[in-house]
Amino acid sequence: MNFKWRSARVKIVYSSLRKLIPFGTRVLVKRFEAVAKTASGIYLPDAESKQQNEGQVVAVGPGARSSDGSLIPAQSAVGDKVLLPEYGGSSVKLGDEELYLFRDEDILGKLE
Repeated sequence: MNFKWRSARVKIVYSSLRKLIPFGTRVLVKRFEAVAKTASGIYLPDAESKQQNEGQVVAVGPGARSSDGSLIPAQSAVGDKVLLPEYGGSSVKLGDEELYLFRDEDILGKLE
């Protein structure tokens, strides 16, 4: 299948994954792994390691259309390090990678 985007292109960071192109203002994010060891070298059990609320944007949809038909791009860009809500997002498994699909407006902020 060939898709033609009028004025926006979707970039995929991980080429080894099957391509998932989000629709609209959806953003595909890979959460960072929780650290299982403290700075002093103590290993934490699985129950103690929480899901990280930070991640990297892997793919971004083309954006939304305004009432006059112009394209409003998503605020997130591929490669951005973002702050995610504690709950929400749709879990997507591609190969052995677990990714999450969020609406662009649900992402709390960009980390620098």
